Amino acid sequence: MTKKPGRRTRADQGRGRRSRTEELDGEGGPDEAAAFIAETVASLVGLARRHELAMLGFLLSMAQLEAEERVRLRSKRNLS
Repeated sequence: MTKKPGRRTRADQGRGRRSRTEELDGEGGPDEAAAFIAETVASLVGLARRHELAMLGFLLSMAQLEAEERVRLRSKRNLS
C-alpha cells in the first residue's frame, strides 16, 4: 500500500517540530526579552513621533513603559 503524495498523517504532523521549551532555549528568558523589547520599542516611539503618528507613538510608549516596569521589578526582586 502506497501513500498519496502530499498527504500527512497525524503521526507525521508532529515530526520535525520543536517543543516550546526547545524554542525558548538560547533566547535568554522573559526578563531579557522584556529588556530587548523596551530598548527596541523606544526607537519605534521616536520614529512614530517624528512622523507625527500620535496614537501609534502613544501605544508604543505604553508598551515601552510596561516592558521597563517588568525589567525594574525583576531587578528589584534580584537585589532582595
